[in-house]
Amino acid sequence: MTRNVRVNISLTLDGHYNGPDGPGDMGAIIPFAVTDVARNHLSRIHDGATTAVFGRGNALGFVGYWSTVAEDENADPRDRGYAKWLVDAEKVVFSRTLTEAPWDHSHVVEGDPAAVIAELKASGTGDILVNTAPSIAKPLLAADLVDELYLIVTPVITGGGDRLFEDGLPATHWTLTRQEVGETGEMALIYTRKR
Repeated sequence: MTRNVRVNISLTLDGHYNGPDGPGDMGAIIPFAVTDVARNHLSRIHDGATTAVFGRGNALGFVGYWSTVAEDENADPRDRGYAKWLVDAEKVVFSRTLTEAPWDHSHVVEGDPAAVIAELKASGTGDILVNTAPSIAKPLLAADLVDELYLIVTPVITGGGDRLFEDGLPATHWTLTRQEVGETGEMALIYTRKR
């Protein structure tokens, strides 16, 4: 049995994962990351997953933040549950510049994300979570290796920024398997690939 690949990411209403000023422009995403809907979503993304996949940038950002949340007894239990899972999970970090893994239970890989993930998919147990890593998610979507999309859609139009779903992707069909709408208009959506 092959493992499922999940991609988790937040997008604006017009489909961007950042604003027009580039990767640091997260003003349309961050305010919605701490809502009940987003935290409920966070508690679902890792259920049944055993491997977390990151690009270098988000791996370095995640290690500093989530390691402290895992130890914080006052943290929201949903955040802490995810953080504890993340600390203990196998972590694969794609990078051409890191010389050593940024945290325990992790290893650095180079190469084509689609080839590496296809190999991971065919071995081991538990699902694979690509978390907030568009540089990894895009080639996986292009190779039709994604089985589930976990999306937070924020009620903001940025008018610019980077898109997850670019022209040229293979035509695929998806089933909406879960949806939750927050008081401020954000939506947590789970889509499953129809095969």
